Amino acid sequence: MTSTFPVELRGAAAPTLMWAHEHDVEPAALQQLRNIASLPWVHGVRVMPDVHLGKGATVGSVIAMRDAVSPNAVGVDIGCGMIGVRTSLTASDLPDDLRALRSAVEARVPVGFRSHDEAVDLRRLRPIGARARTAEALAGAEAFWARFDGLSPRVRDLETRARRQLGSLGGGNHFLEVCLDLDDVVWLQLHSGSRNIGKSLAEVHVAVAKDLPHNQGLVDRDLAVLLAGTPQMDAYLHDLWWAQEYAARSRAVMMTLFVDAVRATFAGREVTFEEVANVHHNYVTTEHIDGADLVVTRKGAIRAGAGDLGLIPGSMGTGSYIVRGLGNPVSYWSASHGAGRRMSRNAAKRTYTLDDLAEQTAGVECRKDAGVLDEIPGAYKDLDQVIAAQEDLVEVVARLRTIVCVKG
Repeated sequence: MTSTFPVELRGAAAPTLMWAHEHDVEPAALQQLRNIASLPWVHGVRVMPDVHLGKGATVGSVIAMRDAVSPNAVGVDIGCGMIGVRTSLTASDLPDDLRALRSAVEARVPVGFRSHDEAVDLRRLRPIGARARTAEALAGAEAFWARFDGLSPRVRDLETRARRQLGSLGGGNHFLEVCLDLDDVVWLQLHSGSRNIGKSLAEVHVAVAKDLPHNQGLVDRDLAVLLAGTPQMDAYLHDLWWAQEYAARSRAVMMTLFVDAVRATFAGREVTFEEVANVHHNYVTTEHIDGADLVVTRKGAIRAGAGDLGLIPGSMGTGSYIVRGLGNPVSYWSASHGAGRRMSRNAAKRTYTLDDLAEQTAGVECRKDAGVLDEIPGAYKDLDQVIAAQEDLVEVVARLRTIVCVKG
């Protein structure tokens, strides 16, 4: 089967290729993409099939810039991403009632606005595997925190909060899930980012960018950029690298606590865990594109270089895909980060009821209350269709079905 994508966005100043049809994308998001493409520093834009409206830059966009970066093209949840772990358990090993397992996870990992009472002592955590990236992220904690004093002075009073939020889930579309693949093998996966400290750092640098002279005439001030070789961009990248590392460390702590909950549930038997995928999907990197080294931002997108393993989740309780990148340079070696919203949170609350939530999450051990109604599966695009739209970007390794979902 030959893919019908990409298609070129009409009216975009810089080349903007989409793995979605214009009629399937909300008009406000299309205009936002045109706004991005109009920036003089933009070399090109690539649009993933989960695309939807964001702050400044569209979620599901990959933007390559010459000697510039827009903080809102990364997003305020710097370093947000996913981890997927395959276990030696199968469906037949699980109890009929999964409520106790969900409770055990919630007892170890703070969700929503909660945080740990004290900073997690990383030295006491048992890595899930010596070769796992989570093991690397648990090391060097003292050196990592020693760099906090070098961050923007405007976040200096947030260190205690940041330490306690490390290894906590947050809310919104973040989750921890127990899943089954098509062979009924049990998987663990989680989705979270850099919590309040990442958001605070992003907002500091967005405010700085908006005040710079070269951003005063932009079509959208939320797209304000920082220029290479300036103290402002150097300061942003310095803080961003730290926040990306914070997010990776936080996911490593959570996955370790998640694994501990599973070990405790199956005490008395040996359970093994293999980290398969560990990816950012809100981040900055420098990549060689069209013969030049460009600043690339992925906001709601993963890198899908040849052989890169990634996770593309659906909405609450609808499962995920483990994928392998095909290394398509046309997409700037990228793929979607999830299903993507098809309606706003407020629209979801107006459209759906708690009965709808219970029906759409039938068979999944999860919250089914008003606090998560805006995360109802119906508020998101169809994950299978999103995957089908990017068959030239990734190949499917595994399809995961959710049986336990923990949300804030």
